Amino acid sequence: MTVTANLAPAPARATSVARRDPRVVIGGMAVLAVVASVASLAIGATPIPLSDVLSALVGDTSTDAARIVVDFQLPRVLLCWLVGIGLAVSGGIMQGVVRNPLAAPDIIGVTKGAGVAGMLLTLLVPTASAALVPPVAFAGGLLGAALVYVFAYRQGASPVRLALVGIAVSAVFEAVIRFLLTKYPLDVNSSLIWLTGSLFGRGMTSVALAAPWILVLVPVVLVVARRIDVLGLGDDMAAGLGEPVERSRRLLLLLGVALASACVAVSGTVGFVGLIAPHIARRLVGGKNLTSLCAAGMVGVLLMLVADTIGRGLAAPLEIPAGLVTAVIGGPYFLYLLVKLGK
Repeated sequence: MTVTANLAPAPARATSVARRDPRVVIGGMAVLAVVASVASLAIGATPIPLSDVLSALVGDTSTDAARIVVDFQLPRVLLCWLVGIGLAVSGGIMQGVVRNPLAAPDIIGVTKGAGVAGMLLTLLVPTASAALVPPVAFAGGLLGAALVYVFAYRQGASPVRLALVGIAVSAVFEAVIRFLLTKYPLDVNSSLIWLTGSLFGRGMTSVALAAPWILVLVPVVLVVARRIDVLGLGDDMAAGLGEPVERSRRLLLLLGVALASACVAVSGTVGFVGLIAPHIARRLVGGKNLTSLCAAGMVGVLLMLVADTIGRGLAAPLEIPAGLVTAVIGGPYFLYLLVKLGK
């Protein structure tokens, strides 16, 4: 598989990054994410006093405000952590394995494929258990990734070619989605909100649905992260070092697709988190994948918290889906990458 993109940082930037202790950077972002989480718990259609937020967090739900925090706000914050980490790590895997800075779940058709599969299940089998949504979404995401892989890499691919093929495959899935919305008009509103990417109405059931996937798969990814570094040396050199190249590539891509699909199952198709977070992480801690994946996870959490909080507070009592906010942030960055890599 021929790849033209190089994810290694420039020497001057690498020197600057080398002076930073990744543990300090990641720890600082984790602290910032905790602070943002507490702020997010207090922001909504009706602002909640910080005292009620803190009381709710220590188990005192004697006030109406504290019950709102526990029943409505807390599940969304927990999902921001799960979805942010899942999408960011998924994007980091794909960019590292494919060695392409434009690889991300939403760019290469994974999120749209997972979205179509999830819609088909909920519309055609409305009595199906919610626990079936993640594995069915995984199958759809895997189909999307496979189609892009086949068409983009048949003769080798540039970053721009990958993006164009991903957009084309996503357009096909989008046509299927439009057909389903036309055929099942009574479910249009809820389906559109879900497809835009929103945590509206999500409760602890959604947290319980996503948590096993994210909490199991992310540690597995971190254990095998060294393989991404080896694959980054090129297929020939990786094989020379004894790395089973194709087997490792398939394993890592399956992990990336599974993470993204689990996120889609509970949050809908939130875009650009998987694209932006790994880029920011590499600028902060360098290109070694174990540390950059950890940093990307924290960046993803912050992006989701900011997007969800802005969505709830900017036009209250109306709510802007988090996916629209991430699109406003990520769309211009994606265009910047296209222009930069297309030169």
